[in-house]
Amino acid sequence: MNSVIEGQIENGVLRIEMGVNRLDASASREFKRQVDEIWSPEVNQVELDFRQVDFIDSSGVGALLGVYKRLPSTDGQVRLTSVQAPVQSVIELLRLHRIFEIEN
Repeated sequence: MNSVIEGQIENGVLRIEMGVNRLDASASREFKRQVDEIWSPEVNQVELDFRQVDFIDSSGVGALLGVYKRLPSTDGQVRLTSVQAPVQSVIELLRLHRIFEIEN
């Protein structure tokens, strides 16, 4: 499978560019694996560029929650940028916009 994400850490912020249109079961497994490879203890914020993603299912949501749970509880933050309407609808339906910061 091709790279699902492209990421780098800068000043404690892990910036990830999503390289898939669908964050579904197969992409989520690869996403988690690749996040594991990049992750370091200094990460306290994650910024995900969602401009390519037009579909997310429960396993994709689970993968995002997994990233959130790895962050330090005090100042950890997950920001989703360039979120398309279908993906934003799912996140809001699940009330996860209370956890994730969303920027269009």
